Parts: sequence; C-alpha cells; structure tokens
Amino acid sequence: MLDVRRMLMLRAVVTSGSVTAAAAHLGYTPSAVSQQVAVLEKEVGMTLLERVGRGVRPTEAGRLLTRHAAIISQDIAEAESALADLRAGRTGRLAVRYFASVGPMLVAPALARLREEHPGVRIDLRLIEPEDPLREVQRGDADLAIVVGPRDYSRQGLRMVHLLDDEYLVALPAGHARAGRRAFDLADLACEPWVCSEPPGPCRDLMLHACAAAGFSPDFVAKSEDYATAQGFVAAGLGVALIPRLGAADRPGVVLREVRRPEPVRTIYAAVRENASAQSALSTLLRALGEASQPAHRRSAV
Repeated sequence: MLDVRRMLMLRAVVTSGSVTAAAAHLGYTPSAVSQQVAVLEKEVGMTLLERVGRGVRPTEAGRLLTRHAAIISQDIAEAESALADLRAGRTGRLAVRYFASVGPMLVAPALARLREEHPGVRIDLRLIEPEDPLREVQRGDADLAIVVGPRDYSRQGLRMVHLLDDEYLVALPAGHARAGRRAFDLADLACEPWVCSEPPGPCRDLMLHACAAAGFSPDFVAKSEDYATAQGFVAAGLGVALIPRLGAADRPGVVLREVRRPEPVRTIYAAVRENASAQSALSTLLRALGEASQPAHRRSAV
C-alpha cells in the first residue's frame, strides 16, 4: 500500500523543483526527504525522479503519483475544512427528541435561536418514544432528548440537564361554584368528578401520587391523552383536571387555578450523552433551552 505522506513529499519536490526547496517548505532536512522518496520508489518499483542540473524532474511514474497526490492533498484540505465547520457548528446534524407539551414554549424558541446562530445545521426533530424516551440518545441515534422525571434516569453514560420545574394547575369549568377561588388545596378536589389529562407514564403517575398524598384517589369520568382535549371536557362540565403550566392554554369555559398541599410538579430535563462531542451547535441548543425555560417558568396562566 502506498504511503500518503511519502506521496505528498514527492509532490512537494516536484512542485518546488528540488529536494532542498521541498525540505525547507516541509520543515525536514533534505536528507530526510530524499530518504522518503527513495523508500517510495522501492514501494512502486520504479524511478520517480531524475536529476536535471541542480534540480530534479519527475519521471512518467513520478508525474502520475504527483497527480494523485494533488487529489489526495485537496481531499485532505476539504476534510479539514469540513471538520472545522462541524466543530464550529456551521454544518452538521442535530437529532432532537421531545414530548408534545414542551414544543411551543421550550423547543420552538430554542430551535429559533439555534437557526440564528447555526443556520447550516440540519435539525432532525421528532417526538420521543414513550416506552423508552432515552433509548435513542443512549444508542447515539439522537443527540438530545427532553424528558420528564422522576423516572430513574441514572443510566450510565447520560448527563441530565435540569431545565425547569413545571407546576400543575387545576382546570375547572367556568361555571363551577368555586371557580372564584385563586388557589386550592388538592384535598379540596377529592369529591369532584375528574378528567384525566395524561397518558400512562411518569406524568400520570406523578398526578396520582399527589392525589394519594392528599388522601384520595381521583374518580375519573373521562380520560384524555392530551391537554387540549382534557380542557375541552372540563369546559363541557364533565369534571376538573390537572394541567401542567406548559400545557395550559386560555380556553373559553375553563378557569385555571393554582394547587397546593401538595403542589404537583413535573421536572423537565434535557438528556445528552456524557461523551457527546463538544459540538458548538449542541452547546448552543442546551443554552437556548435553558433560556427558553425561564420565561416558560414565569408564564402566568391564572
């Protein structure tokens, strides 16, 4: 197999016209360059250079290898440039996984910031796999996943970046007898009919654990797996529901009030691999998610 380094030395000799000039350009001694060209000649079994006065010129075999060395040199330069662009976040791909209710308030503004700072980065954006939201990050198929605690995320090789604590609010029909109150103890809602707003998973578990801590199990008269539908059922007077602040929206027929004692809260993280390359674009996205979580946390829904 031909040695690329020796081919590049041969090209330097041919383009400069002498071993001495090539050595000065490459930072070697003339003897070292001559030795490497001699080894290359042994590898190919042909003479590559012939003396002309005080200089040298390539043989036909030397010209052939020099042409290919020029192609290799160009490929190396392009590879170095591409790596520099990737390292600086000017190009590349980021695979991001998220769950629906963080899309409008967290993911969208963070990706807008990413586009501003790294317009050449392609974004692969998809919903997480509910059964195992971290699997793609662990396998290296995704760079970042936004997930909800308190599942056991202490998996080897993952770094969990806290984004925010998202409080739950109680959604009541606007005509409810106690809709004028500004806050409720969770136990105050024990005898109400309930609309379940969460699919099976950590968020529903969190809601059920909070109700259990308040001394009751909610009587679900309707179940939904998205917050908009749940609020629609509440507006229709079917019952009350717990809605996280990020998922709550102003809707006719629904009032949103704070909940306390206990206060249900879901904790939202960004998960990345511990050994993830120090991509500028990934760092920008994490920073942008942190910045977006601040106004999202302060947003009033009451």
